[in-house]
Amino acid sequence: MQQTWQTQGAQEAQQVQEAQLQTAVRPVSPHAPAPPHAPGGIRRWPKSFADRLTAPLPGLRAFARFAREGALRPRPDGLADIQRLPYDPGPLPRVDAGTVAVTWAGHASWVLRVGGLTVLTDPVWSRKILGTPARVTPVGVAWSALPRVDAVVISHNHYDHLDAPTLRRLPRDTPVFVPAGLGRWFTRRRFSRVTELDWWEGAELGGVRFDFVPAHHWSKRSLLDTCRTLWGGWLLTDARGQRVYFAGDTGYGHWFERIGARYPGIDLALLPIGAYDPRWWLSDVHCDPEEAVRAAIDLGARRMAPMHWGTFLLSAEPVLEPLTRVRTAWEKAGLDREDLWDLPVGASRVLAA
Repeated sequence: MQQTWQTQGAQEAQQVQEAQLQTAVRPVSPHAPAPPHAPGGIRRWPKSFADRLTAPLPGLRAFARFAREGALRPRPDGLADIQRLPYDPGPLPRVDAGTVAVTWAGHASWVLRVGGLTVLTDPVWSRKILGTPARVTPVGVAWSALPRVDAVVISHNHYDHLDAPTLRRLPRDTPVFVPAGLGRWFTRRRFSRVTELDWWEGAELGGVRFDFVPAHHWSKRSLLDTCRTLWGGWLLTDARGQRVYFAGDTGYGHWFERIGARYPGIDLALLPIGAYDPRWWLSDVHCDPEEAVRAAIDLGARRMAPMHWGTFLLSAEPVLEPLTRVRTAWEKAGLDREDLWDLPVGASRVLAA
């Protein structure tokens, strides 16, 4: 149900914003004014994006070793600090079109307020996802507390980033920005405003630019669809040039320097720091905390907010270790402590203009 506004002025403001959003999803290019493709719609893509992999996927020997070692979840001593995981939900900050605000709902799910829009990243409001124990911290933002969602960005199709039960809660005319090849998943579920993008492509909605950029990761949702859809991160830039980078899920590598060079002046980088142990198994696709700090430096980002930890138990490191290690790495790098936004789940920060 649409939110009921209490004043005539608020009703008029909502009508103006809706009119702006309905104008079009305008494709743009970082380097050329001419649009690179038609807005929205489902495009033709290769049958596989395996040629985009930074490193080969694990083979049978790696799976056999993983099965022998059984290092899938933290040991009991690593689970002892679950009750100490930071959780501090609060009201969403008030914003205007010139304000950038971020709220961590948990894992890779953020409520971004950019250019007057409310944007959800990889929204997972479910208590449990396929193949993973139930979340160890509740969602930091109640679904009922969200303002109208103006857009959703999806980084890739893994279950902890693409959650069907959560997406079913959205109106089907919600604009959705997705990686190449993933559009049909949404149109089959009757989403009507789906924009598929390749790496380095962008589109514009309501004065905010959405650019899709590379990541060191992969995609798979069933037994037969490995790397059939693309994966990546998103840069959101408002009309004033304020820029937020959402990395999605990624290992460390050369893409960060290239992203930083192509999109200078990143004000805030939302970077994953968890799900990294054992390293021999996960280093190609998940940053550890030290690598995430290096990535922020490579990007030239002014600030970093850690994510992808303390919500789902996806690997073997102790539950609080990502936080302590990222703080230590930040300090060792000589970076200003105020620029590490190590938020509790549910907390918000506002980016000063």
